[in-house]
Amino acid sequence: MWTGDVVGPVTENEREPDPSDSLRTFGAVVQALREHAGLSREELGAHVRFSKHTVASVEQGRRMPDEQFVELAESVLGNTGALRFASRHLTRGEPGLAAWFRRWAKLEREAVSLCTYECRLVPGLLQSEPYARAVFDNSIPRLTDEQLEAQVTARLERQAMLWERPHVPFSFIVEQSVFHRRLGGAEVRRGVIDHVLELTTSRNVTLQLVPLDAEYHACLDGPVRLLENTDARRYAYSEGQQNGRLIHDAKGVALLQRRYDTLRSQALPPRESRDLLERLRGEL
Repeated sequence: MWTGDVVGPVTENEREPDPSDSLRTFGAVVQALREHAGLSREELGAHVRFSKHTVASVEQGRRMPDEQFVELAESVLGNTGALRFASRHLTRGEPGLAAWFRRWAKLEREAVSLCTYECRLVPGLLQSEPYARAVFDNSIPRLTDEQLEAQVTARLERQAMLWERPHVPFSFIVEQSVFHRRLGGAEVRRGVIDHVLELTTSRNVTLQLVPLDAEYHACLDGPVRLLENTDARRYAYSEGQQNGRLIHDAKGVALLQRRYDTLRSQALPPRESRDLLERLRGEL
């Protein structure tokens, strides 16, 4: 049984900036089941330990429901499995620190291990400030100066966990091609390679590169993040163009973990990866 504090009205920071179709559909299902059960929003809120305002926000597709809401609402509204199933396919709207990513960020801070595979750019936890700035400077639509600074600050603050939690292993698998991209210019590229080399000297941070000539690849479906929490429960997070999804289904996470573990055996070992990165730096 989930336990937690009662949540008040949804704030601007908790609202989805652009509710997705899946959020609207999930909300409509909640509303239909609630009305079929003869419950008001306030009555359902009492059962699921949330306010009527939060229930309204979920029903209107303005808030991503967390796992507590899904589980408790499921038990109150007939226990058909419909809400559990539908929640697995929820995606948030615009990229950024929307509700679902904020939950992943919270899980990151509490993780006992974290694995990241990235094929598009240097992982956020390994980015230098100029590189992060170049990433957000390429956002479309363009960010305001204030938005850009907020994004860069949030990204750099997340990186603190690498040295603040030396007992937590952080595993990164990154495509070699990422370090060939001149995002932000030659100086930014040199700087991010130096930054990654420095961060990966820590014993709890491991980097493996997938070389350009790799003949086998277990993660061709795209980037993925995996973590394990203090309860030995595993989660995964997948993100793409204007959507992101937290995956907590045991079978789904296990499949992604197998792919990651296979790719780990296909990538260069950490020492060889470091040697390759140092050679790339020396060529600049």
